[in-house]
Amino acid sequence: MVRPYAVKGKKRKKREEVYDREEEGEEQVAEQPVQDAKRDVIEKTSNSEEEAEEGKEKEVVNELQGIPIAPSHQNADKAGVIFILEKASLEVAKVGKSYQLLNSDDHANFLRKNKRNPADYRPDIVHQALLMILDSRINKSGRLRAVYVRTEKGVLIEVKPYVRIPRTFKRFAGIMLQLLQKLSISAVGKREKLLRVIKNPVTQYLPLNSRKIGLSHSSDKLVNINQYVASAVSDADIVFVVGAMAHGKIEKEYADDFISISGFPLSAAYCIAMITTALETKYNIL
Repeated sequence: MVRPYAVKGKKRKKREEVYDREEEGEEQVAEQPVQDAKRDVIEKTSNSEEEAEEGKEKEVVNELQGIPIAPSHQNADKAGVIFILEKASLEVAKVGKSYQLLNSDDHANFLRKNKRNPADYRPDIVHQALLMILDSRINKSGRLRAVYVRTEKGVLIEVKPYVRIPRTFKRFAGIMLQLLQKLSISAVGKREKLLRVIKNPVTQYLPLNSRKIGLSHSSDKLVNINQYVASAVSDADIVFVVGAMAHGKIEKEYADDFISISGFPLSAAYCIAMITTALETKYNIL
């Protein structure tokens, strides 16, 4: 018998992580002006084209407008804080004829049909957490260094401290949908990116001397957050890792310390409120 030769098919390309490539710097500098012009035209017309094709009512999501924080330069050389929101529920799926950000209120039937638990799809949690961080006196005084959001699927998002996050959830969902599709959102009339998908891991963006603190109700180390923050080193940045999901806990991947700040389960927004209040007391911010 003659041994048959195997038919070789095309090798599948290894799936690469999707993120905003402009963070790599030199690659984007080499882009031609013509390509930039074409990209600008595409970005301005993409939403209107999708509406015409789908024939469905859909709010056009414009670029976010940044709000300058006047005192920020005064504390640029002082110690600050960085927040990382872990396991955020930010997942996009095609519902009907359009892509939408999944949430338990609007897509409960869709999620059940696909054998998913609607209670796990709570993008409102990360929305409330971001509002609490960006509205704090820590941010307005210039002490907030950065905010990072990592989704349940492992997508890492950078949020600039001076971005204006929409107050309503519907508008926020539209912005997150646009971000996850386009990988970045720029300020109106500017090239600066206020929100963008960046490359993992998040630890490469953290200061070398920073102290990374994870929060979880399941931690055996119960502390008074005011005393804990007051005893922290004053000349180093502090990184707080907070879970932005409805259930579960964050992992001790890169945290130097893992604490619980209450004997009761608390929402991510309330945990952040306690942290920012303690930091404002420590730095004497009124």
